[in-house]
Amino acid sequence: MSRSEGQYDAIPAAFRAVARERGAQPVILGAGPDWTFRDLDRASDGVAAALAQAGVGAGDRLGLYCLNSPQFALAYLAILKAGATVVPINLMLNPREIAFILDDAGAKALFYHADLAETAARARAETPGLAFAVRIGGGEADGDALLEDLVESGGQPPSPQIDPDEQLAAILYTSGTTGRPKGAMLTHRNLMANAASIVQALALSPGQDRMLVVLPMFHAFAATVGMLTPLVHGLSLVPVGRFDPKLVSAAIEDHQATVFLGVPSMYSLLLRLDAETLSQWRSVRYCVSGGAAMPRAVMAAFEERFGIPVLEGDGPTECSPVTCVTPLAGRRKPGSVGIPIPGVEMRIAAPDGTSREDGEHGEVCVRGPNVMKGYWGLPEETRQSFFENWFRTGDLGYRDADGYFFLVDRIKDLIITNGMNVYPRMIEEVLYRHPAVAEAAVVGEPHDLHGEIPLAFVVAKPGAEPEPAELREWCREHLGRHEIPRRILLRESLPKNAAGKILKRELRRHGELERGVDNPLTPGAGSES
Repeated sequence: MSRSEGQYDAIPAAFRAVARERGAQPVILGAGPDWTFRDLDRASDGVAAALAQAGVGAGDRLGLYCLNSPQFALAYLAILKAGATVVPINLMLNPREIAFILDDAGAKALFYHADLAETAARARAETPGLAFAVRIGGGEADGDALLEDLVESGGQPPSPQIDPDEQLAAILYTSGTTGRPKGAMLTHRNLMANAASIVQALALSPGQDRMLVVLPMFHAFAATVGMLTPLVHGLSLVPVGRFDPKLVSAAIEDHQATVFLGVPSMYSLLLRLDAETLSQWRSVRYCVSGGAAMPRAVMAAFEERFGIPVLEGDGPTECSPVTCVTPLAGRRKPGSVGIPIPGVEMRIAAPDGTSREDGEHGEVCVRGPNVMKGYWGLPEETRQSFFENWFRTGDLGYRDADGYFFLVDRIKDLIITNGMNVYPRMIEEVLYRHPAVAEAAVVGEPHDLHGEIPLAFVVAKPGAEPEPAELREWCREHLGRHEIPRRILLRESLPKNAAGKILKRELRRHGELERGVDNPLTPGAGSES
């Protein structure tokens, strides 16, 4: 990829340059035949040509509703080569939520995987604006185009003029806890800048590193780090369709993956693998954790058992998404999300936007070429999300004297008890250290006398049967009186999104229903990001 200071190619041009240089190198490895860069370039050219013949052009938005697979990368690239914008769809959304996103984005077409055909059909019934659909796999498509047929279209791929600074490569919808999903507009420059920074920060080697991608590829973390970075920097990716510790371990050994991407809940489950299976991880240089705060106890246990370092990082969808990561070389600080990646600036801001001093708590703010253009069709929400050109992440944290960033909690998750700040993450860290606890999540519960009180949800380790009173006593030994959960509820599992992040919105709703508050989920609000 050619790059001058502050300028980046569009994604199709960058990929084509790598494909010319590394044509025979495998880029996607999986259960079937390996895909080389040349294979993927030719196949995506064929699909892009077919899209152009169907009237797709610059600025059009196309939905992509697909499992982790080579075809996800194929469709993604083809849409961009046609000059259009990808709108990835969360696999855990219901048809109504999918229809909202497709309608809000003004999608012209939808790529959908055959295994998701029923849900896709129900969503399409509520989205009359779609001009056509493309089915991925599964044979007959009831009148829809088949991706496999488009690959062999035989037409000449279009050559759209793409301005990397302005043209949208992707619109990623994120809802969080505010209800209406918002589409983060990411330009070619945003994504290319983030991929370039990731390569530097993680010391990735073209032609050598292989990324195991079991996180859903519609999610910003997997899409940029696990898929796009390999495509435009000459690495390889190993997509895995579902998270199963033994399946993941076998894929790592079969394809000699060197980097594993995960979220904290995955590392907790991986700790249950037997000693024999651990040997399948020998090719892994390091693991990366993102998407949610990594409990220190889980990280320590994983590193001790696997002998593989875990680099914790962070970043919201709106930042393409990576903003910081634990440095490969240099000091490691448990509990920190590391330092800003190259080209990205971070600071801690007061509510009025002024900067806080090191050690002071405030909102984490980010600026750089990776920061989104804004929210699709929401100029006021876009304005409120910035202090001038600094994006407001909504994370409460601080920076230490060495420049390392620490996240205390989400600002919206802060609990105020008798006027005192209570940080759910601190309580969760204590619960995770209890030998019987596998997972923990803490939310605030309204209280007439104290304003709010901490409410903890806990999943026990297999074979363990902790009593709530025992866990409260544990908290009493390690926390202040105002931080001790007034109630601890044991659960078999905690609600999670497709990326494995615990959905605190669902836990809050559980408390509301328990108190007799009728507050059903707003359509489109079912997936925190």
